[in-house]
Amino acid sequence: MWKEKTGRRDRNSSPSRALSRNMAVVKSAHIAHALIRPAGGIFERCSIFSSGDAVKGWKFPPVDCLTGLHQGCFVFKPDSKKAKASSAADYFSKGNTDSEDSELRFDTCQLLWKQIKCETEQLQEDLNKKLFDNLITFLRQSHSDFQKKKTKWACRMKSSEIPTAAVVLGVNVMDHDLTFKSLSEVLHDDVTPFVVSLRSKECPGIKQLLQKLMIQLMGCHVDVDSCEEEYSKPSSNRIRCSVASLIDWYRNITKETDTESQCRKRVFSSRHLESPPVVVIFKDLESFTTKVLQDFIFISSHCIQEFPLVLIFGIATSPMIIHKLLPHTVSSSLCIELFQSLSCKEHLTKVIDKLLLTSQFPFKLSEKVLQVLINIFLYHDFSVQNFIKGFQLSLLEHCYSHPLSVLCCELQEARKRTETLSHSQCENIRRLPSFRRFVENQVSNKQTVLLTDDECLKETTQELLQDLHTYHENYFPILCCLHAFTSSLPKYPLGKQIRELYCTCLEKKVWETEEYESAIQLVRMMAKDELVVILEKCVEIITSSPSEHLKIPSEKLKQYLDQFRNLEEANGGQEEPISSLQELQKKTDLYHLQKTLLEMKESRKLKKLTKFEMLRFEVVDFVDGLVRNYLAPAEMQTLHEVMYFSAANTLREHLNAAPRVALHTALNNPYFYLKVRNGRLSNVPTPSLYLAIPNYV
Repeated sequence: MWKEKTGRRDRNSSPSRALSRNMAVVKSAHIAHALIRPAGGIFERCSIFSSGDAVKGWKFPPVDCLTGLHQGCFVFKPDSKKAKASSAADYFSKGNTDSEDSELRFDTCQLLWKQIKCETEQLQEDLNKKLFDNLITFLRQSHSDFQKKKTKWACRMKSSEIPTAAVVLGVNVMDHDLTFKSLSEVLHDDVTPFVVSLRSKECPGIKQLLQKLMIQLMGCHVDVDSCEEEYSKPSSNRIRCSVASLIDWYRNITKETDTESQCRKRVFSSRHLESPPVVVIFKDLESFTTKVLQDFIFISSHCIQEFPLVLIFGIATSPMIIHKLLPHTVSSSLCIELFQSLSCKEHLTKVIDKLLLTSQFPFKLSEKVLQVLINIFLYHDFSVQNFIKGFQLSLLEHCYSHPLSVLCCELQEARKRTETLSHSQCENIRRLPSFRRFVENQVSNKQTVLLTDDECLKETTQELLQDLHTYHENYFPILCCLHAFTSSLPKYPLGKQIRELYCTCLEKKVWETEEYESAIQLVRMMAKDELVVILEKCVEIITSSPSEHLKIPSEKLKQYLDQFRNLEEANGGQEEPISSLQELQKKTDLYHLQKTLLEMKESRKLKKLTKFEMLRFEVVDFVDGLVRNYLAPAEMQTLHEVMYFSAANTLREHLNAAPRVALHTALNNPYFYLKVRNGRLSNVPTPSLYLAIPNYV
């Protein structure tokens, strides 16, 4: 600022420094390529804050001239009256063009997401159970050998080897935090209270690593108020970051006494091991610097007998990264055991199977929306958690934008809600494209009643919702059976993963595609052993289905399975299909594949079919009939708009960011992001923006 009396300029409060500080806020709003033009070259001294006691700067344009812009650039004194806190339901209803039943839709969304979240958490726990059990066994074995000082562990202690678990989690780095958080909780409950998690960005040097280690160990498990020993929680200013301090602390806190102190009872539980090890988790091993790892391992290896340390390396790429980061002199101090988690693709398959390929949850995704989420997973991050968040966003957007999502709930609840639909909601049903097609197929009298009588419409809606529920109960078991037949075929004409087949069935009639015809022809040449295994799997899938309509197909498949088992086939009847299938598995192009299939088809016409071939053809025709009856696209079902979210473009805008497109839109049409009510900033002269940015920036 300028001195009022002497007129001398303060170096720390110069106009250029003050303005640059103010302009840092303006730059954060991404306003670029603008210049400041002071009036007459003289800066006028004034306050930009209404209270007058804040930082004093120069005159800016009136606040009214920056409608929509000033709220993101400047600081304003808060109102004296405290605003009423808005709930999530209020935000859900605010700005909604169709606010009818908004609270009920919000409750429906919350209930569905709660159920989905519980299912995904249980799935995550089940998938991690095997990995966590193996790690716990490894830690207990290491600790047991440490206590006994016998066999190989005694040799390891003499050679100063540190037990190390190398956990390969895959390239889905965004999911690692959740995995390690669950692992830390399991280890803390069942093995040891001393679990430390370290990230590379928090440990640029060995000093910072030891500091983080000591803070998490001493600061989290010892309370100053409840324990007055020397190893109680000290301040970071009085702690000397050294391994000797860690050894003294561990010796004191694990010291056996006749009467255990209150602090010890609080730290340890009955499930913890005696003198439990200290587990240090390196979440992102690849990002740690080589020097930090070398120094820590070298120091720890010299005190492993007094400080039982166990390392867990979180690896995203390959176990070979350990040897790339650590020289042999350092890696020889580690006793490494490898652990492999489930791959992210297999994890995604499990999630899709639990959330989408089931009639348990009424909410579904259309083919385009599902393809957007899968493409983001495959081409961006491989993150299953982000896929689940995208699914959650789809559910929220569906309940927010679609007024009939109030019926997207369990069948019995949907029936009750149908009875209380208002006239406007009935009109919304009549405007649905699928319902219009349904009305067009009815007789004229029925059409008139459906379009005029709300009570008749409600009864018909209940029946259609029941049909849609039955459709889902039949759809997914048959889809899994078709995948069982086609997932092992050469070149995978219908895809190797079930998500690929599911997208194809959602998009169009799968039996009308060329890929389906090729798959059926290949299935007709399967060997007896392969067909028996697949039929057993199909019987298991359909039997576990709650659908009443699939009981007859289940019994029919069981009969076919018994006939195959009791069939005595001559060897000559099996040689041709097996050799033909092996011939097809060779590398070839589409032309030669079609040519081979046609030749084999003609050759079969010239000879008499065996009993095995006749039975095989009968089974394939039966499965083909099931596909045509139950795998019709969801868009052909009436009222599918109630359950299926199809706004793929909206989802893509939220999830699949395009920075250049966003910048172009912001510069070309700022009202798109400012959300100004009138669509334009009124009475803003063009040069007024120049007063906000200096010409020498």
